[in-house]
Amino acid sequence: MLDSIYIALIAVIVLALAFDFINGFHDTANAIATCVSTRAMAPRAAVMMAAVLNFVGALYSTGVAKTIAKDIVNPAEVTNYVMIAALVGAIFWNIFTWYFGIPSSSSHAIIGGIIGAGVAKAGFDILQISGILKIVAALIFSPLIGMALGYTIMTILYWIFGDKPHGKVNRGFHRLQMLSAALLSFNHGANDAQKSMGIITLALVAAGVQPSLDVPLWVKLSCAFMMALGTAMGGWRIIRTLGVKIFKLEPINGFAENLSSSLVIYTATAFPGLHLPVSTTHIVSGSIMGVGAAKRFSAVRWGVAQQMLVAWILTIPASAIVAALSYSLIIWLF
Repeated sequence: MLDSIYIALIAVIVLALAFDFINGFHDTANAIATCVSTRAMAPRAAVMMAAVLNFVGALYSTGVAKTIAKDIVNPAEVTNYVMIAALVGAIFWNIFTWYFGIPSSSSHAIIGGIIGAGVAKAGFDILQISGILKIVAALIFSPLIGMALGYTIMTILYWIFGDKPHGKVNRGFHRLQMLSAALLSFNHGANDAQKSMGIITLALVAAGVQPSLDVPLWVKLSCAFMMALGTAMGGWRIIRTLGVKIFKLEPINGFAENLSSSLVIYTATAFPGLHLPVSTTHIVSGSIMGVGAAKRFSAVRWGVAQQMLVAWILTIPASAIVAALSYSLIIWLF
């Protein structure tokens, strides 16, 4: 019995680190799509910058990790089989959407996975409804805030630079865009790596290895490394969707998008009392739409945005269903 507990714990750790790797691979585009599409940075340099700053950002705090560990399902009811099934559901959806070049949310996927596996194990009573509602509200409203902020920042930039030579303005924003992309890479690591940290920590508590939900240093370092490694591998299919298909970006637009996305993600991650997991992909996509709409409403390819919205809506239920089925299969096998 003891051996099976530790085997399950090792499986959770391996799958959580794999999820972190796929998250980095899947979400590379979030921070660097605009830099690559506007040629402000060479693709390889942009990816390596994002990888390094994802690693640094992942070590920044653990507030989001604790939210993941305690605010979705009752920690006392969680087993490592639940965590294995949750990760299978999330990883399946991430790979599925990456294959088709759809910028879906790793945050939605893991939350859906935890909900589906938890309900399959203990019914709906296992859910922390108030925590889930807070998290879902953040996931819904953060891209809308990103859109509004992107529109506002871009409008201000048009007021300031609208009468300046177009080529000169874009040349000036090349370096500013690189700086804003670096800031976004840091914030992406700070929020997204904590999701796997929370899962591993919850698994350690479930296995009786540690009594509290404090994140150990080795968990921080492991998750930070795997996200950075995934980022270094790149996710070029999604870069094309974010950098070109929604709205054709120029350096000034890329700067506005990166800055607005960074402000939203940083607030959700570090603002006292929040520590909320948000979707970098959704926020970046919303910011791009806001920046494009500031130029003119018709500049945004709303058809592509509609396809992305459908994927976003499907993510939580799809990953929840896969996780629930995975949990049932695990219990049947073991």
